[in-house]
Amino acid sequence: MRAIIIGAGRGRRLMPTTGNAPKCFAEIRGKRILDRTVDALKAGGVTEICFIGGYLMEAVQREYPQFIFCRNPDWDSNNILVSLMYAEELMEQPFITAYSDILFTSEVVAGLIASPFDIALGIDTDWREHYRQRTQHPPHDAEKVITANGRVRRVYRTIPYEDATGEFIGVAKFSARGGELLREHYHRRRREFWGKQYREAAQFQKAYLIHLFQDMIEQGVVFGHADTHGNYREIDTQEDMELAQSGWQL
Repeated sequence: MRAIIIGAGRGRRLMPTTGNAPKCFAEIRGKRILDRTVDALKAGGVTEICFIGGYLMEAVQREYPQFIFCRNPDWDSNNILVSLMYAEELMEQPFITAYSDILFTSEVVAGLIASPFDIALGIDTDWREHYRQRTQHPPHDAEKVITANGRVRRVYRTIPYEDATGEFIGVAKFSARGGELLREHYHRRRREFWGKQYREAAQFQKAYLIHLFQDMIEQGVVFGHADTHGNYREIDTQEDMELAQSGWQL
């Protein structure tokens, strides 16, 4: 199983940590986020890792020569969705995607790989507890989801707090067919919306993965999920780093 880590962005909200190092080099309890990501992916069943780089990509290439690398040359003017597609040529076989600024466990990776669905999202069902201490990243900014009968029904930031089943953690699984569906829908919307507003994004270039995911769900594509109950953290701000130093025990 291949994994594609999306790590092109600078992470401005994590300054000064990202002043001279990629965001994924930030250390939590003495270990880089990227190393923790690799450990979780490999223990969950991943055997090959691709890294999509941009900001200070050379540092990652130097220290992780075992990775396959894809470059996002326009990382400062696009967002996660467009960035992911710079690894499009590696999507002909099943793969896992992961944001580069998150902490998660091998159990959710194994659960995603075992999912019978062509596309499955990792979801934290304990997300409300996680957000109680995050004053710099409020719940309305969470990539919230609603699930029912084993399927993801909605993935949207504007889902009301009390209605959300959980939060999408930034880790997802695609079978070969799932990857084909992702590429088909992406290119269709890219042709229609490049340079134009796309859902909540001011331009298609600035869209998040969840914008396309919700679009695909509305078009009838079935999304499964694998859950974790609290074993997830996003490291987006200095406050998140401080919370993780004491709260991340894995």
